[in-house]
Amino acid sequence: MPRYILILFAIALGSCRNTIHEESTAHAITQDTDSIADDDFQGDDVETIDSTTDYKYATYFIVIADTGFDYSSLNSKMYTLNRQLKISIDTMSRYYNEAKDLIALPDSADDEIYAGDYFPRRFPSDNLSLEYLDFYKRETIDKTIALVAGIYETEESADSALSILKTVEGKAFKLKSDVFVGCMH
Repeated sequence: MPRYILILFAIALGSCRNTIHEESTAHAITQDTDSIADDDFQGDDVETIDSTTDYKYATYFIVIADTGFDYSSLNSKMYTLNRQLKISIDTMSRYYNEAKDLIALPDSADDEIYAGDYFPRRFPSDNLSLEYLDFYKRETIDKTIALVAGIYETEESADSALSILKTVEGKAFKLKSDVFVGCMH
C-alpha cells in the first residue's frame, strides 16, 4: 500500500506546471510591432537547479536598470529603454492594479491561483519587465519595484548585457540570486 501512495504522490508532483511561465516564454510580446515572437523556453530543466532539497532553486544573474516605488515612472523608463536599446518587453500579461497597489495578472488569467495577483518572472530571458525586487533579493523593502533588463544563467552574459545597459542607464546593476524555479501551485 505505501508504494501506491508514493506512486500517486509522484504523479501529482509531476503534474505541477507553471502555465504562466510557459505562456509568457513561448511568446514574447514586442512593444514596437505588437506582434508575437518565439522566445527561448528554458523550462524546469535548467542545469543550475538545486535539487538536493524539496525546493528547486537556480542561481541566476539579474540585470536591473533601476528600482523604485513608482510604477508609472519605471514603466515609462522601461519603454524608453525598449526604444533606445531595442530590448523586447515581456509583461507576462501583467499590469499595475491601482486598487490593489500591485503588479498583477488580470483577474481573468487562465491560472486561477495567480489570477489578480503578482506572479514573478523566474526564468532566463533578455526582456524588460517590472518585478518586485524582494523575489530576487530577500532583504529588500516590501513593494520595491525593479526594472529588470534580463535574467541570465552565466555571469558573463549578465556582464555583457549590463555593459550595454550602462551606456544609457547609469544606475544599472546586476545581482546574483537563487531564484525559486519549482512549482508555485
